[in-house]
Amino acid sequence: ADICFTSSTVPKMIVDISTQSRVISYGACLTQMSLFILFACMDNTLLTVMAYDRFVAICYPLHYAVIMNPRLCIFLLLLSVFLGLLNSLVHYLTTLQVTCFKDVEIASFFCDPSQLLDLSCSDTLIKNIVPCVLGTLFGFFPMSGIIFSYYKIVFATLKIPSSGGRYKAFSTCGSHLSVVCLFYGTGLGTYLGSIASYSPRKGMVASLMYTVV
Repeated sequence: ADICFTSSTVPKMIVDISTQSRVISYGACLTQMSLFILFACMDNTLLTVMAYDRFVAICYPLHYAVIMNPRLCIFLLLLSVFLGLLNSLVHYLTTLQVTCFKDVEIASFFCDPSQLLDLSCSDTLIKNIVPCVLGTLFGFFPMSGIIFSYYKIVFATLKIPSSGGRYKAFSTCGSHLSVVCLFYGTGLGTYLGSIASYSPRKGMVASLMYTVV
């Protein structure tokens, strides 16, 4: 998911840099946007699944093999793919409804869905309501699941009497937590920053962090 997520934007960016051309066709833009959303949503869901996995491993270690059985793991994987496809399809169909663009220049190095909808001059309902609904379903709820998992993990870890045991428990979460902070931190900085303080340059730097770094 990470490789495909990065590959949906980086190759085109490299071509643009090498050819000194920043042009992309409408069809290619829709394709890039759809692939970007598909793998971003899969990444998002898998990070939530991984947080749940760590929650079970630390809070219910003796029941881990029973709870996280192969059937549940396959179901969670397929759910991640399904939610990614659903989110991508809704964005794709929403963008197809836009028939009028007030500008043809996107303030980003890839076809960012939010930037693309901002170019619409036809229906303000689409570009305001749809991102909020999808952001809540595919952003807020997964992030809430991660926060809740780590809330339980912290309290369970603090109950461990030995410092070595606490360190071992926290160390299993370190890499996952760093990715979550980088992914969500830069993503939220891009999409939830106030319009008054938002600048295209800062937005592109933040986008570069969570799409490439």
